[in-house]
Amino acid sequence: MSRLIGIVIILASFATGWAWMEYRDAVDRPLDNRETVYFEITKGEGSAAIAEALKQRGLTQEPYWFRLLVYVNRAATKLKYGEYEIPPQTTMHQLLALFVAGKVRQHAITFVEGWRFQQVFDAISQHPALEHRLEGKTGVEIMAMLGVPEEHAEGRFYPDTYFFTKGTADIELLKRAYQKMQTVLESEWRGRAEGLPLANPYQALILASIVERETARADERPLIAGVFSRRLAQGMLLQTDPTVIYGMGEEFKGNIRKEDLMRDTPYNTYTRIGLPPTPIGMPGVESIHAALHPDAGASLYFVARGDGSHVFSNSLTEHQRAVAQFQKRNHE
Repeated sequence: MSRLIGIVIILASFATGWAWMEYRDAVDRPLDNRETVYFEITKGEGSAAIAEALKQRGLTQEPYWFRLLVYVNRAATKLKYGEYEIPPQTTMHQLLALFVAGKVRQHAITFVEGWRFQQVFDAISQHPALEHRLEGKTGVEIMAMLGVPEEHAEGRFYPDTYFFTKGTADIELLKRAYQKMQTVLESEWRGRAEGLPLANPYQALILASIVERETARADERPLIAGVFSRRLAQGMLLQTDPTVIYGMGEEFKGNIRKEDLMRDTPYNTYTRIGLPPTPIGMPGVESIHAALHPDAGASLYFVARGDGSHVFSNSLTEHQRAVAQFQKRNHE
């Protein structure tokens, strides 16, 4: 009898050792995916459901090893829900570490410098990883949700690339962009040059949005800001086409006609002196900095060359010559 018991013990020990080696091999070898897989753990899912989902997604044919791995590591209550990026060659052991650490996948969305608020709204509305709470909301309603119902939505959000996890609410993303614009604008305003014809940071934001739309060249932004600052200080019309286009709204079809320049709107800087009532898009930090540190030259006019750069003039006569030269080149 004692001999039989001994044999049973030996066999049991052998089986246990074999099972342990199988377990170690299973958790330390790469999963079955040959390309990156995005895997989501939903809130409340336990190790059994996760293991079965791993099998369903083709990551493993032996889900019981994952359940044992969770048990051995006492990780059942440490698994964090969210969306995970699982590249090839990831082992089951590394996968568990990923789930415990909560290193969820980061999505990205980019708000481009110069965009109008409608373009920002369209971008977040179309992003599949965001939770959409703003569908059907107006700009006024959205600003009220952000706690600033008295503010116009245009230009209030900082152009940048924002990273977020799946299921983030669209309003939370906008809140981040709004707060970043506030931070940047307040910082730039504190360091502004002296003697500017701007009464407050909001006027700086409006001017910066015009500079942003007038040029994409960093070296020209202070020059253009200088022209507009001198015009404001002297009570001259700004006469900037981007504001007219903004005021035309959907009526703008790609060209500004003479009658468009003569038609009065709150944004027509050919008919109204001073800044328009709101920004006309989202300025980046370079345009904000330029608006608050304009070039100290004497130019009051500029005209586009057609290659992205501009010719700056101190007098109307010089400007008219530059315009004639540009128009002649265009018709050659």
